[in-house]
Amino acid sequence: MTPDDIAGFYAKRSDLNLDDYIELDFDFECAGDPREAAAHLCSEQSTAQWRRVGVDEDFRPRFAAKVLELHAEPRPSGFSTPVECAVRGEVHACRVTIAHPHGNFGPKIPNLLSAVCGEGVFFSPGIPLIRLQDIRFPDSYLAAFAGPQFGVAGLRERLKAFDRPIFFGVIKPNIGLSAEPFAELGYQSWLGGLDIAKDDEMLADVDWCPLAERAALLGDACRRAEAETGVPKIYLANITDEVDRLIELHDLAVSNGAGALLVNAMPVGLSAVRMLRKHATVPLIAHFPFIAAFSRLANYGIHSRVMTRLQRLAGFDVVIMPGFGPRMMTPEHEVMDCVRACLEPMGPIKPCLPVPGGSDSAATLESVYRKVGCADFGFVPGRGVFGHPMGPAAGAASIRQAWDAIASGIAVSDHAASHPELAAALRAFGGR
Repeated sequence: MTPDDIAGFYAKRSDLNLDDYIELDFDFECAGDPREAAAHLCSEQSTAQWRRVGVDEDFRPRFAAKVLELHAEPRPSGFSTPVECAVRGEVHACRVTIAHPHGNFGPKIPNLLSAVCGEGVFFSPGIPLIRLQDIRFPDSYLAAFAGPQFGVAGLRERLKAFDRPIFFGVIKPNIGLSAEPFAELGYQSWLGGLDIAKDDEMLADVDWCPLAERAALLGDACRRAEAETGVPKIYLANITDEVDRLIELHDLAVSNGAGALLVNAMPVGLSAVRMLRKHATVPLIAHFPFIAAFSRLANYGIHSRVMTRLQRLAGFDVVIMPGFGPRMMTPEHEVMDCVRACLEPMGPIKPCLPVPGGSDSAATLESVYRKVGCADFGFVPGRGVFGHPMGPAAGAASIRQAWDAIASGIAVSDHAASHPELAAALRAFGGR
């Protein structure tokens, strides 16, 4: 690019009508001139070639992505991660904020992803290492999306669960049980105090535990638990499947007793979720398979916060995400970025409930609560309830007992002295 070519991909905020742009934060490492590399990044994700040969025209003023901010520092040691076939030259580590005109793709999630996470970004000249760190939308763009139907407030109202976390539980064993024993485990956990008993993300409509049978039995068990406890309960059914079955499985699961539906967001696709949201009569809950493939490396891919924002945009009421601790291999600050992406203001889009999960139990509840900083989160043990040595009812009770201690300002370990379920949980899971 010539200096004039490069200049065409730079702008000041004051020069733009920001309602017409989404903002993107990228970290990248480049070989060569960082200013030219950033211009290529804008070009490749928008206009690419901005005029016809021999024609006096320039599509950049309306259609080009524009660099708003660029910070670059030399890396004398070269790229932080060796990349075969990477270009050679002086290496810089850069952070750039780009304004991308959303009129290029419109309020369509597949087209949005193709522009900001596609070929133009990850094959931009001179940039072998790049990570999309964040994405922000103007209200004018968000107005075209419905977002969560229920959100945090709607889910709380359905469960009559206020001023505390929402307590989920992943029924275990997750694979292998037929519908009848699976339903019994859910029933016991509801009696013990769970709000929501859920299918594992890997358990879908399978011949040894068909969704219709499982939902019918869990729906009946849920109603019995509600009658016995006097409080609402939800069975969360996994309907992850081929896109052309989502509506059918929604209707099947809900008619048989499911009060919410789980969808593996990335494998199924966010556009499919947006379609399902238009049809859904119950809350939609996202799970995170495939997200680590985008987000695990700090210098490449897509920050999981971006995926969280997009799941909220598509219409999920709840986002289950990789949580705290070594089990999930996600830095604490990144988990908190995702929690905030669920709850912070997003134009007309309702907040969705963050559920940071991974090997949780009564022993980890206080730590999660302190890190999140409020009660607007979901807590989702698996073995912490269903692997409890006294059974799932006791496992669920241990979670509620731990919360009672936290809410009352009592040390959880002290509360356990008079609550055997909690004491057993701390003994069994306290080292995790």
